[in-house]
Amino acid sequence: MKITGTLMNYYIHCKRQCWLHGNKVNLEDYSELVKIGKELHHQKLDQKKHTEISIENIKIDKIKGEYLVEYKKSNADLKAATWQVLYYLHILKQKGIYKKGKLICMEKNRDVKKTVEVKLTPKMIEVIQKTEKEIEKLILSEEIPKIKLTAKCKKCAYYTYCAI
Repeated sequence: MKITGTLMNYYIHCKRQCWLHGNKVNLEDYSELVKIGKELHHQKLDQKKHTEISIENIKIDKIKGEYLVEYKKSNADLKAATWQVLYYLHILKQKGIYKKGKLICMEKNRDVKKTVEVKLTPKMIEVIQKTEKEIEKLILSEEIPKIKLTAKCKKCAYYTYCAI
């Protein structure tokens, strides 16, 4: 099984979301918030300031100098987004490419973008390797994680699925 940056993000954010996505239950095509995020992504591509790079099972938004850059629509879950960037840095390191990470949150209605710098450490690599195994075990499980509805769930593409 190939772990992706999205799965890493979802695992940190919500185990149920990770299981659903990993088992090909795709409700993101119907989410307005996901559509907005994809549109922001395409606008960056159209401005030619942004070049997506695919390496095996990951898609990196941009590499600029010493940084791997990942763009997010908001800073709603910085922890999950940060671990996604760390995962990308880990994959690059395995290929002999050493970068620092930069997470740029393009908040709407804000002139200033929130930027978070990320650096991969040996301890984080251990956590990533452990998390990869946990994600694989979760997705292969026949049992979907129980619903734990919180305020953050209302913005999730799977909200209606989980809440009903």
